[in-house]
Amino acid sequence: MIDKTRIVDAVCERLKALPVSHCLDLRTYKRNRSVMIAKLAEDDLLVVENGYFKERFQVKPEKLRKLLKTLMKKEFPRSRKIRLYVLDKFSEDEALHTKRKIL
Repeated sequence: MIDKTRIVDAVCERLKALPVSHCLDLRTYKRNRSVMIAKLAEDDLLVVENGYFKERFQVKPEKLRKLLKTLMKKEFPRSRKIRLYVLDKFSEDEALHTKRKIL
């Protein structure tokens, strides 16, 4: 679990080392809302918001910081800690329907 104030930096660092077609999964402590970031190519990211709102964004790595800050305010407004999972090959159907234990 990572502190909310450091999550944007942590995601950017992890994305640099992440292989193409893998993804990161950000979840609340209760694991009931998520933001997934898939690396489609070196300069192309897919961000899938699945919580209060359900949206998809295709962005360049330069624009990710601003988008993440906005999404953190929308999806994790009261969270102090955020879970960060590194997932293997990204398949949107499997990724959105991955069951995690809900507290």
